[in-house]
Amino acid sequence: MNASTDLLVDAFGRIREAVEDAVTGLDPEDLGTRPDDANSIAWLVWHLTRIQDDHVAGVAGTEQIWTSDGWYDRFELPFAADDTGYGHSGKDVAAVRGLSAQLLTDYHGAVHDNTVQYLAGVDDKDMKRVVDRAWTPPVTLGVRLVSVIADDLQHAGQAAYVRGLLGL
Repeated sequence: MNASTDLLVDAFGRIREAVEDAVTGLDPEDLGTRPDDANSIAWLVWHLTRIQDDHVAGVAGTEQIWTSDGWYDRFELPFAADDTGYGHSGKDVAAVRGLSAQLLTDYHGAVHDNTVQYLAGVDDKDMKRVVDRAWTPPVTLGVRLVSVIADDLQHAGQAAYVRGLLGL
């Protein structure tokens, strides 16, 4: 690895820690609670992990851990296999119930490990590779990875906030 990937690995590690802090010790009812119909901790952690899984698989050119390792079947959610939670309605958020902290952290851990493994093969030259031409300017690998980190940290922070609102 190099300095760029070392920083990215550190940032993804911080997401991992924030996820564990947000869910540890909570039961499925706590995880599914939606204060004032806001997003639940379970939905936030599931969604942020799905985004990381989807986006890293996309830039790596691999299948998502969600489907390749059977997480889709284990979660038993009423969504299509390619659903990441983007654009979910309140009704969709409410459907993410009955999940255990262990299931959420195990899936996130598998995605985290996959991300770190992918980053081990990335160098500074790779960071400049264009991965999405749908934007102006086109999105490079480095920008996409930083975008995933920013989005995941926001959602992990929201999960921590919801936990605090619930007094847990």
